[in-house]
Amino acid sequence: MKTINVPAVNQLDEKAQNILNNVKGQLGMVPNLYATIGYSSDTLENYLNYSGKAGKGSFSTKELEAIKLAVSEVNGCEYCLAAHTAISKMNGFSEEETIELREGNSADPKLRALSRLAADIATNRGRASDSSLEDFYAIGFDEKALIDLLAVVVEISFTNYTHNLTKVPVDFPKAKELSKPSI
Repeated sequence: MKTINVPAVNQLDEKAQNILNNVKGQLGMVPNLYATIGYSSDTLENYLNYSGKAGKGSFSTKELEAIKLAVSEVNGCEYCLAAHTAISKMNGFSEEETIELREGNSADPKLRALSRLAADIATNRGRASDSSLEDFYAIGFDEKALIDLLAVVVEISFTNYTHNLTKVPVDFPKAKELSKPSI
């Protein structure tokens, strides 16, 4: 089977190089997954534009991370679990809270409703249970937030699938394994 290697930035076309140099300026590094997506500079550009806006109109940074952790857990993406655990900690979550979000057991009712609905959508290919939807609306979210939530599920699923397909090396600290079944 062919192995997908993480390209060096200078191995990519000029458009991808420029994009990834901007990423490095913002993050201080070029994540292996972004470099790999850079094989297609158009896809990298479109993904970064989309991910930079998905859900921002409805959700806080912490809420976005709750969604991304829940979906990454469902999709079994080692890379995104590692990256979003690190990002979540930088945004004020403890290690234990990141695990609770992955399990759908956050003590915060809003984060619990978000993570459970996101996991339900990912698990059931867009067919969420009535109870997950009811909990989402009962906590105060509306139809706009539902569409924004779906956009975030799609956005993180792309990177989950990219890693699950390519298996490029994870360049973030490994996320802890769950001791009990997830959501």
